[in-house]
Amino acid sequence: MVSAGVCFGGKGRLHFISDKTKMNAELYVETLLPELVQDCRSVLPSSFIFQQDGAPAHPAKLAQDWIATNCSEFSGTDKWPPNLPDLNPLDYHVWRAMLERYKLFQTKPENIDELKRVLQLIWDGTSCHVQDSINKAILSFPKRLRACVKAGGGHIR
Repeated sequence: MVSAGVCFGGKGRLHFISDKTKMNAELYVETLLPELVQDCRSVLPSSFIFQQDGAPAHPAKLAQDWIATNCSEFSGTDKWPPNLPDLNPLDYHVWRAMLERYKLFQTKPENIDELKRVLQLIWDGTSCHVQDSINKAILSFPKRLRACVKAGGGHIR
């Protein structure tokens, strides 16, 4: 599993979670969540609004309490959009853009560590392709929200 935080004009680090790890609220709060918030502070030091998707650990009371204590602004679960990949910029655009870059690698990874290295190379690449994808995804968000409302909360293209 890979996690990251993104915003227009910036991105956090890639965070890799062991494939044998079951991400629950406790592990999320103890390991990943502080790293994601630290990334937000690095990318947007003056102010940011922390929002998550509907992964099982995210709406947990433990996670929500931690965020309320450690982030001055965040979108609580009552303000989250429906749990749709169509409304998560990483899901609907960024991971696909990374996959397209991955396909360009001639030598494919043979194990998890090599795959992590390749993904990190793509994420950190000197070209701005990943950030361009993030910006494009975020700019399309209002249009996606309107389409989702028009579809009654259902899947959109």
